[in-house]
Amino acid sequence: MEDKKILLSVRDLEVKFRVRGRVLTAIRGIDLDIYENESIAIVGESGSGKSVFTKTFAGMLDSNGFISRGSLIFNDDELADTHVAKGSTTDKFLNYSKKKLDEYSLLEAGAATWRAMRKLEAEKKARATLSEEAQAEYEEKLSDLVHERTQIFNERQTYDPKKEKDKIKKAAGDIADYDKKIDELKKAHDQRIKANAAAAKNDSAYNAKFEKDMASLKAKYAKEIAGTITDKQSKRNEILAKEIYLSIGRYPLNKRIQLMFGLLKAMKKAMTMGVDLDNEDERNKVFDAVAFRVKYLDETADKLHGTCILNLANVKYQGDWTQIRGRRIATVFQDPMTSLNPIITIGKQITSVIMKHQGCTEAEARRRAIELMHKVGIPHAETRFDDYPFQYSGGMRQRIVIAIALSCQPKILICDEPTTALDVTIQAQILQLIKDLQQEFGYTIVFITHDLGVVANVADRVAVLYAGQVIELGKVDEVFYDPHHPYTWALLSSLPQLAQSGEKLYSITGTPPSLYNSITGDAFAPRNPFCLKIDTLEEPPMFKITETHSAKTWLLDPRAPKVEKPEGIRNIHEKILAAYNIEEI
Repeated sequence: MEDKKILLSVRDLEVKFRVRGRVLTAIRGIDLDIYENESIAIVGESGSGKSVFTKTFAGMLDSNGFISRGSLIFNDDELADTHVAKGSTTDKFLNYSKKKLDEYSLLEAGAATWRAMRKLEAEKKARATLSEEAQAEYEEKLSDLVHERTQIFNERQTYDPKKEKDKIKKAAGDIADYDKKIDELKKAHDQRIKANAAAAKNDSAYNAKFEKDMASLKAKYAKEIAGTITDKQSKRNEILAKEIYLSIGRYPLNKRIQLMFGLLKAMKKAMTMGVDLDNEDERNKVFDAVAFRVKYLDETADKLHGTCILNLANVKYQGDWTQIRGRRIATVFQDPMTSLNPIITIGKQITSVIMKHQGCTEAEARRRAIELMHKVGIPHAETRFDDYPFQYSGGMRQRIVIAIALSCQPKILICDEPTTALDVTIQAQILQLIKDLQQEFGYTIVFITHDLGVVANVADRVAVLYAGQVIELGKVDEVFYDPHHPYTWALLSSLPQLAQSGEKLYSITGTPPSLYNSITGDAFAPRNPFCLKIDTLEEPPMFKITETHSAKTWLLDPRAPKVEKPEGIRNIHEKILAAYNIEEI
């Protein structure tokens, strides 16, 4: 894939959800590059994180979900290209930003001393409270007690007051016991903090030394930041001021002012801490805390020009998503009736999207909509334009959903189980339609599916997900014909199409791990018949098999014992070709 452009670069992505007072980690450190014009399938059991992963870069996470770590860099040249007009207002913004940045740059000379002062303060604070380990242990115990109490409370709500009085009484007693345990835990925690604070306050020798060391550091710091900035810093600040304005230029005036102060505050903090702002990655992180960074490229007499670093993990304003979701990243869902409004005509639903994102007239939107309806195979599109969704069959409705998704010619088309709700005879038509339209429109397909037959017919590459992680990644023939992770072996062994007559169909034992808890070792270890001792102790790295194929299993470690694949998936090349009617080229 070296000659293809990376369209979406995912690095160390972690996604969490707040559920009933607890935190569930649905995505755990995914690293994945998605290329331009390719078809990549995301496969795995229910609950493995497939839909959550794609919803993350489509801006469709549920309200209780959030990205806790990582980046999602979307490399769309058209969307990233940014021009901001110059004028008297621009000069005011630039001059003010440059002046402030020069002031803050004085703090860079004292960054090492500033960090030493903060370290000294942190040490003193730690003596007067609990250590990080003790605090984490307390919070974990408290969270478990609260969760267990909540479970009993929720269960009590389901009991019949007339027939299950004994159960209600017992539950009330159990809840009272948990309330008592929670209160005792909190009191013990507070008492430990008070005891540590008193001991620290009475330690006169330590306190005297602290005051002396802090006074020395403050004097040193004041001397270090009293100098002047270098020419190199001044030139860098001039570019930073332009990047700040490029980054906020697309917003209304009041929002621009708000964001400018936010970015300047972030720059002051970075300079105080000694962040290397000449490092591109570090500079991106500083901007990401407030707004997308627009990297300065050049300028003319009347315009500043830059390119936006689109980190979809740090979209702060819904207005930015309207430029991305639908317009550049579109989704086709499983059931077309959940995507279409039953009381609005088909034509209106297509034209409204076109008019919103492309700013054309209603007449032009109608012309484009009818053209799209023809492309997705709707017969007599002109006469069916004003029909309602109930007047279409399931396959035809899904074609309309595809037409809506393609109406703005997106760069990425996410297909979330798009054929599951359809008759098998229609499934093949929809899959072929999606592939045919890819040739014309040049989009990237991200296909979510349980059906490995779909993968065999649609995908160029396959990413196998388990417990929120990519555990195997490779070209479709590599993953099908030469899989290396035991979970991939299990998925392939479960295919009914590969089973022999009279044999019992293979099923994966056990269930996926709870994502409320931290996972030690390999998440698949409890279900893995080839489990090694190290699988229960340490998480495996992603081992490289070929330039395009890798798997996250200790079985690939040179020190691991040699393990043969299950007999049912050895030499499966011919079985796959026959089972899924694939023509070998």
